Amino acid sequence: MGLVAGAKMLVHGDGRTVGSLGSADADEAMRDVAVAAFTATPRVMTATWRLDGRVATDRPSQAAEGSVEVMVQLFEAPARLVIVGAGHVGLALAKIAELLGYETTVVDDRPEFANRERFPMALQVIADEVGPALDSLTLDASTAVVLVSRGHRVDEEALRHAVGRGAGYVGMIGSRRRTRTVLDHLAAEGFPAAALEAVSTPVGLDIGAETPEEIAVSILAEITMLRRGGTGTRMSQGRPDGERLT
Repeated sequence: MGLVAGAKMLVHGDGRTVGSLGSADADEAMRDVAVAAFTATPRVMTATWRLDGRVATDRPSQAAEGSVEVMVQLFEAPARLVIVGAGHVGLALAKIAELLGYETTVVDDRPEFANRERFPMALQVIADEVGPALDSLTLDASTAVVLVSRGHRVDEEALRHAVGRGAGYVGMIGSRRRTRTVLDHLAAEGFPAAALEAVSTPVGLDIGAETPEEIAVSILAEITMLRRGGTGTRMSQGRPDGERLT
């Protein structure tokens, strides 16, 4: 195949490359693999692929005899969290997201809530109408958008400007009845069904959350689960039969 042991190739998200593995066929195959890694869910930071000519697989059982191993490692900017709503839940989300390493943007049309004094941990605080504010942001696979504003009308308007724009996660707080109404409105306006079905609503994992801080934990736990490929089940349920706690 003409590959060079230890050769490296850098692949940007848009497909641009620097360097070579030593073969045009190998470069083409692994470039496609690398570009797909930027939008894959769950996020796989390091993986070994088997390559035979232009055919690449991450399943050893499907690899051809004599195929070579290529390590793919994903480097990306810190995950981003866009919080629409600067109330109690929004503040709790920003505090916990900081601990998890998120770059956080807070959006609210009330300057008395959306300000640097209230959100010193946020990378960006935008006091503006949610539509223009969201339109000014780039949403990609590393971005989670959480709608926790003061009312369903604001959340509905925010969803119009967030859904279907490439965010890795869009979640909206509210009861099933209320959120169903919002989704029905957008469906009637012509938003794609697949994009609306991807919205996590009601938002978060069912942990019995009641306080703003508990709700924030529930939401960020769901985002983490989806990014890392978890199941949301109790770890103890996977304990082998007969294993005792010490």
